[in-house]
Amino acid sequence: MTAAKPLRADARRNRDVLIATAREVFDAGDFFDLRFDDFARLAGVGTGTLYRHFPTREALAEAVYHGEVAALCDRARRLQATLPAAEALATFLRGMVDHIDAHQGLARTLATLMAAGSGALAEGSRALEQAVTDLVAAAVKDGAVRDDVDAGAVMMALHGIGAAHDRPGWRAEADGVITLVLDGLRRSGPGDGQREHEQDGAGMGPRRHPLPPPAGGQ
Repeated sequence: MTAAKPLRADARRNRDVLIATAREVFDAGDFFDLRFDDFARLAGVGTGTLYRHFPTREALAEAVYHGEVAALCDRARRLQATLPAAEALATFLRGMVDHIDAHQGLARTLATLMAAGSGALAEGSRALEQAVTDLVAAAVKDGAVRDDVDAGAVMMALHGIGAAHDRPGWRAEADGVITLVLDGLRRSGPGDGQREHEQDGAGMGPRRHPLPPPAGGQ
């Protein structure tokens, strides 16, 4: 398969400004209310430029989504590189709630695309799940979280949070779900103390870096 030709600098700028414009419209919740040609006007480019880069509304929406996923995956990698594993996982999950809260129009638009069966959403979900898998695996290796729950369960919780964004009191409930997820992952349930004692006696030493307490010291 032949690699796509790199875009010229001016073509790259036009593409980037179209994506940035669509991103703003996503956040305003107006993505499906505008005529597709209006994106060219809002971005200050010609309609020919719009259709050359994005032949359909869905192609433009998918480009925005790919950018969002890439940014979130980059953040997961930065957190993993700079924080203890348990703190990186907790910070990323709470940051996901912050992100959804700040971009609720984006969440509604993506929900509409998901209902339409966009393949880009499935691809992006896999990339995001891999980022979460890496964070969970690092925390398991560090002895901070249990090893019998995989990243799929965490992703299911995140998908549920995103899908419920229109509920009254959503933010408090979403934060509560993340707290439940972190508490469920933490190695501090009944019997853990005995298991840790047995492992200590086997020369494994105590587990370190427990998951940080919930936000607000609760």
